[in-house]
Amino acid sequence: MTNKKVSFWRIFWPSLISGILILVLITVLFMGAIGSLMNSKPVYTVEDKTILHLQLNGQIGEISKNDLSYSSFGIVNKTGLADLIFGFEKAAKDDRIKGVFIELNGANCGYSAATEIRNAIKRFEKESGKFVVAYHSGEVVSLKQYYIASAASENYGFHSTMFEFLGLGAELMFYKGMFDKLDLEMQVIRGSNNDFKSAVEPYFLTEMSDSSRLQLQTYLDNIWLAVKTNISNDRKISMTELERIADSSLVRRVEHAVEYKLLDGLKYRDEVIQLIADKIKVEKTEDLILKSFEKYAQKKFEDNQNMAHVKKANVAVIIAEGAVIVEGEGLASKNITKLLKDARKDDDIKTIVFRINSPGGSALASDEIWREVKLANEKKKVIVSMGDVAASGGYYIAAPASKIFAEETTITGSIGVFGVIPFTGKMLENKLGLSFDRVSTNKHAVLSTNQKLTDKERSLVQNEVDHIYSSFLNVVAEGRGMTVEQVNTVARGRVWTGKDALRVGLIDTIGGIKDAIAYAAKEAGIKEPLVRYYPKVETEAWIELLESFEGENGNTTNTTVIPEELTEMYSRIKQIEQMSGIQARLPYEIIW
Repeated sequence: MTNKKVSFWRIFWPSLISGILILVLITVLFMGAIGSLMNSKPVYTVEDKTILHLQLNGQIGEISKNDLSYSSFGIVNKTGLADLIFGFEKAAKDDRIKGVFIELNGANCGYSAATEIRNAIKRFEKESGKFVVAYHSGEVVSLKQYYIASAASENYGFHSTMFEFLGLGAELMFYKGMFDKLDLEMQVIRGSNNDFKSAVEPYFLTEMSDSSRLQLQTYLDNIWLAVKTNISNDRKISMTELERIADSSLVRRVEHAVEYKLLDGLKYRDEVIQLIADKIKVEKTEDLILKSFEKYAQKKFEDNQNMAHVKKANVAVIIAEGAVIVEGEGLASKNITKLLKDARKDDDIKTIVFRINSPGGSALASDEIWREVKLANEKKKVIVSMGDVAASGGYYIAAPASKIFAEETTITGSIGVFGVIPFTGKMLENKLGLSFDRVSTNKHAVLSTNQKLTDKERSLVQNEVDHIYSSFLNVVAEGRGMTVEQVNTVARGRVWTGKDALRVGLIDTIGGIKDAIAYAAKEAGIKEPLVRYYPKVETEAWIELLESFEGENGNTTNTTVIPEELTEMYSRIKQIEQMSGIQARLPYEIIW
């Protein structure tokens, strides 16, 4: 037999081509499978005898947000207040839901949002007759955690857990001493009588001014009073006794909280689970169905909004959350003005609820939003609902509304303006040996942080700040039906809680977002409100797919690979980068 030699290329090319074809085929099939998964959202089901498990161990915003964070390389899951309130409403009418189990691990929100959540808990119990059991464990129970959970009909705690019930306090940091050592000077220009506008005091003082101390003490006292009042009503403990407990540090551990009637008893978690199982007559605790309240609420709210954006909604709720800026991440005038304009021109929308949760920011952006609120209110009534904070620029954009709602614990007012221009020349010369020289065609052509403002230049900036403050006073006076002199009396940069803001005429009534929507619908003559939230939030299918891997009781905090402290610092730096021009901003950065 003769052996024939086979050419290498006769083997190589067919093998290569067939390999490529197989690879292409596998890739097409794989991408098709992935695409199918992405386009089909995980099926969400609720079984009979389900207990909703409320944890709130992350940030609470106005509406839920599930997105990929490029700054923290993870998925950001922010629970929405609107979702939570709607979730309680749906759960009350859902026969499959038998009760709610609360385990809070660090809800990140203000006391206004906390009040709205606890009000939703109380409505759920009253309207449905279903139970709410709260359990406090972990290293420590914070005051806010207890404040929310105290609305539940039953509260239990883990034996060795620490318990905070010491009242409220605040500590401010002042930078002047450090700046002096660095030869750095902050040239601060406030409105001429804006002595309460204390945001800039740390730059030129070493302690609080009398005005700053007064306003800070007053609004802390008001928030503490509201917290004590609600806890007193729900736990049937006198206000005097609650004050004594806090002032004397009588409650330091959960066992003390039981002794002083803040909690109903000491239990291990398995005992609480058994208690819940007994309530719904489930023999084995292993058969107890716990389902994430946050996911239930988000799903129900999203389904409702999908319907509202398809049908002809008659009530628009526009969410304005974050620092006021022209464009970017936050309460951007570029985005909010479009939403207001769209709602104003939509003939099906009969009324607008403008939900504001903002410490203020850019005076220019605030003025742009104010204009659209005013135009909308002239065509159909705009009702403002204030969240945790609606101050300075956040109040400016509320002023033209026909009615303003706020919680007693809302922080608002701060009607004032400031500007800060750093003088860095002395620092750079003395510390780094740098010097600067200039040439220009006119006296003020070179305005640099490396040379100090002249008296003339400071006067020019002061005039601009005063002009903006004067405009602010006129805007509020027009919107609130007051004289400029009356507004100036309660302005000057002073911060008020909702309770005092009602007394001085800056808001119209105490209430939350639910109250504002009900009022708006009634005033517009709407018998069957269909509420549409803006901007519409949609969860991407691939994010839902990733979240589904966590299971029903997956953690709702941010899933990131970067420490929370660093991502928080990055967020603050981004906010500072977005600041430009004259600012109408809250005097403090509040960390709840």
